[in-house]
Amino acid sequence: MSETFTFKKITEDGHARRGEITMPRGKVRTPAFMPVGTAGSVKAMYMEQVEELGADIILGNTYHLMLRPGAERIARLGGLHVFARWPKPILTDSGGFQVMSLAGLRKLTEKGVTFQSHIDGARYELTPERSIEIQCLLDSDIQMQLDQCVALPASFKEMEKAMELSLRWAERCKTAFGNQPGKAMFGIVQGGDNASLRERSANALKDLDLKGYSIGGLAVGEPQNVMMDMLDVTCSILPEDKPRYLMGVGTPDDILKSVAHGVDMFDCVMPTRAGRHGLAFTRFGKINLRNAKHAEDPRPLDPQSPCPAARDYSRAYLHHLVKAGEPLAGMVITWNNLAFYQQLMQGIRDAIEAHRYADFVAEVTEEWNRGDRAD
Repeated sequence: MSETFTFKKITEDGHARRGEITMPRGKVRTPAFMPVGTAGSVKAMYMEQVEELGADIILGNTYHLMLRPGAERIARLGGLHVFARWPKPILTDSGGFQVMSLAGLRKLTEKGVTFQSHIDGARYELTPERSIEIQCLLDSDIQMQLDQCVALPASFKEMEKAMELSLRWAERCKTAFGNQPGKAMFGIVQGGDNASLRERSANALKDLDLKGYSIGGLAVGEPQNVMMDMLDVTCSILPEDKPRYLMGVGTPDDILKSVAHGVDMFDCVMPTRAGRHGLAFTRFGKINLRNAKHAEDPRPLDPQSPCPAARDYSRAYLHHLVKAGEPLAGMVITWNNLAFYQQLMQGIRDAIEAHRYADFVAEVTEEWNRGDRAD
């Protein structure tokens, strides 16, 4: 395995890109979906299951891990890979999004952000340098710059101020990251729903010559067409030979459309969160297993799925588990959901390689719309 961090674009179909990221801990086939392991655990899943489903990389979160159990403790215990028993690459979010969402519990300055823990009220300071230090202690393979993300809608002045602060923090993060062979730090494009701000942010980050680029501040309440417009602007500027990561996205439809705009990496809590609330993703559409009509339905979620969660458990049994509040409900449905997401990504990669991506999107969308076969 390579001792350096590299990205290779294998082929493309329109703007959709099939590529591969190579790192010392393994390869990431792109487009890729990263299951979210916020606190060092992909909720309701064993790490062996996550790996067996085809995930090449998972996500951890600086904010949650710095609060509990603490980055220094994880470092003493061998780093996040050893601690969580995940041998493949890990990407860590900087913690910025979580801190910014604390509203009244935090104070933002040029230096960084001070905030109160949502766990015990203790005060912390998160600066660009400290964010990178924590991510290095966790020993993650891809690290995110600290940025300021604003909720939409927002005024131009608010979006511009946050974007410019994020750029200054990106420079400080790059300096703090230094030269770490085999690892990468990604900058984060901000600018809200304003094309000119997105252009300024993308161009300035491009000038920093980072190993990869994230697109942040989207999927925060704006319409899907606005998100796609911002991707058009941003992806047209970002380098062709660097990976592009759309943060916090998202729905299967968002992923299909974003890939068509040139995005390579995704993460979202949706498949795991939905699983814990009785909502299953299938190739026929979403199935709400809380609904009473499933109480006597002997069919599995998908008899043709290679995943046992989709193939071997009846809808009636899953409905029973959900209604009874059994922990097994969240485990099995999450297992199904992450399998669906990884199967979708494999289908996307295969379709791009076959230069039939538009046909694949049409076929998948048509099958989803056959609601009578699902819910």
